[in-house]
Amino acid sequence: MDVNIHYFPVKTAIIFPPTNTRYTFTELFEAVNRLGNGLKELGVKKGDRVCIYVGNRPETVISYLAVWRIGAIAVPANIVLKKDELKHILNDSEANTLITTREAYEKVAAEALKESPSVKNTILIGGNEVSWEKIMKEASSKLRAENCSLDDLCHLQYTAGTTGKPKGAMLTHGNWMAAVETERWVHKMTENDVYLGFYPHAHVGISWGLAALKYGATFIIMERFNLDDYLKWTKEYGVTILSGMPPVLYTLANSPPGTEEYLKSVRSIITGGATTPQEVWEKFVKRFPHIQVVNAYGLSETVVVGTAPATPVGYMHLSKGYRSVGAPVGYCEVKIVDEKDPTKELGPNETGEIALRGPGVAKGYWKAPELTKKTFLPDGWFLTGDMGYLDEDGVLFITGRKKDLIIMSGWNIYPAEVENVLMKHPKIADAAVFARYDERRGEIPAAAIKLKPGEKATEEEIISFCRERLAGYKVPRYIVFVESLPRVGGWKIMRRVLREMYGGFPKEK
Repeated sequence: MDVNIHYFPVKTAIIFPPTNTRYTFTELFEAVNRLGNGLKELGVKKGDRVCIYVGNRPETVISYLAVWRIGAIAVPANIVLKKDELKHILNDSEANTLITTREAYEKVAAEALKESPSVKNTILIGGNEVSWEKIMKEASSKLRAENCSLDDLCHLQYTAGTTGKPKGAMLTHGNWMAAVETERWVHKMTENDVYLGFYPHAHVGISWGLAALKYGATFIIMERFNLDDYLKWTKEYGVTILSGMPPVLYTLANSPPGTEEYLKSVRSIITGGATTPQEVWEKFVKRFPHIQVVNAYGLSETVVVGTAPATPVGYMHLSKGYRSVGAPVGYCEVKIVDEKDPTKELGPNETGEIALRGPGVAKGYWKAPELTKKTFLPDGWFLTGDMGYLDEDGVLFITGRKKDLIIMSGWNIYPAEVENVLMKHPKIADAAVFARYDERRGEIPAAAIKLKPGEKATEEEIISFCRERLAGYKVPRYIVFVESLPRVGGWKIMRRVLREMYGGFPKEK
C-alpha cells in the first residue's frame, strides 16, 4: 500500500456497490493506518491475534491490512458462523481483539464473548465505546509498518471443519507475498484491470482481491453471489476479471440470451474449490469464447495458488480438453505419492495423494503439532488429502478427496469421476457422490441428485445412464433426489453431510 499511493494516489482502489462506498488508494492507505493506530492504542502488539468477524465489506480488507501492518495476526471468521463456531475460533486462537458489526455483535458475538475470556477489546462497526467510526475520525493516518520477516505469522485461516473442529492453518507474510504475486501472473493482471469478487472475505479466496489491490487494479466487492447484481455490476464497472466457481459457470452457461452483452468487458474468470465438470466448462467457453477460464487448484494451507497448479491466462491448452487444473504456477512443485506411504512417489497417470511444496505452504496447524507432523513433512512437502494424477506432461488432474474415497469390496471409487458422468445427464443440474453403508460390501456408491427445473427422473433411469458410461463397480447403487446440495459457502460439496444424512452407517458405540 505504501508503494501504490505514489503511483495511483487518486485511482479507485475499492468499490462497494451496495452502499456506493469508494476508496482511492490514498484513502485506503490512510484508513489502514488509522485502524492500525487504533489497535495499537488498545494494546494490540506484534503477534497478538485479532479476530475479524465482518463479512464481505471494505472494512474487512482494511482490517486485514491494518492487522498485518502492525505485525499482529489476522483471524478471519465467516459472518455466517453461529455462537459456538465463533467461540471455538476465538478461544482456539486466543484472540485478544474482535472487530465486528453491530448487527453481528447483537445476533451472535455478544453471546460468544461471554465464554471467550481472551478477548479484551471489541471494535464495533456501527458504534459503541470503541467504535470503528471513532477510530477512523480520531486516529492518526500516519503509521510506520512493523518490521516483520517473511516467516512471521500474519494469519490463522480456520478450515471449514469438515472432519471435526476447525483447525487454524498458520500463514506467514511470505506465504501471502507468494500468493499475490502468483495470482497476478495467473491473470496477467495490471493496473488497468477491474476485479469483481464474491469469495468470502473470511477465506483465503480474498487473496484474488488483495492481489488486484497490490498491483493497482480496482476491487469490486460483492457480499455474495447474485446473478442480477453480478451481471449489472460487471457491465457498469467494466469488470475484466470475475470470481467464479463451477455452479457460477453453470449458471452463466445456461443463462438467458443477452447475457453476453453484460460480459463483453471480461477477459478471464476464476473457477475452483471443486472439480469443474468438463461439459460445464466446455459449454461456458463455447458461449463466451472471449473469456479465459482460470481453473485454479489450491487450499487454505497454500493460500489458493500461492503454491498450487492452475490453468493461467494464455495457457488454456493446459486444460487438456477442459479436464485438468493445469500445471504448477509461481514457485510451486507438485508430485503424486502413495496415499499409504508418502515417501513413495508415483509415476505419470498413477492416482495417489497430491503433495505440494513452495513458499505459499503454511507453517502448519495452530496448536496441533501431531497433525502438523503428519501433514507437513520435514522436507517441505504438504500432503493435501486430495487424490489425483499427473499426466506425462506434468499436468494435474483431480479425482477427489482421500477422505471422500469410497471403498467397496476392495475397489476404490473416486466421487469426482462418477460426478462428472452424472453431470452429463441432460436432466441433472447438480450431483454429489458419497458412501452409503452396506453390510456385505462395507460401502457402496450413492448419489444425491438435483434435477433441472421442471424435470423428472427415476432412480433406475439415473443408474442405467451411469451403467452405460462407468465400470460396474463405480455405478451408484442408491439415488436420492434433493432440492440443493450442502456446500461450504455455496462452493465445496460437503460429502460428509450427505454421508451422515443418507449413508445409513451404524452409530459409533
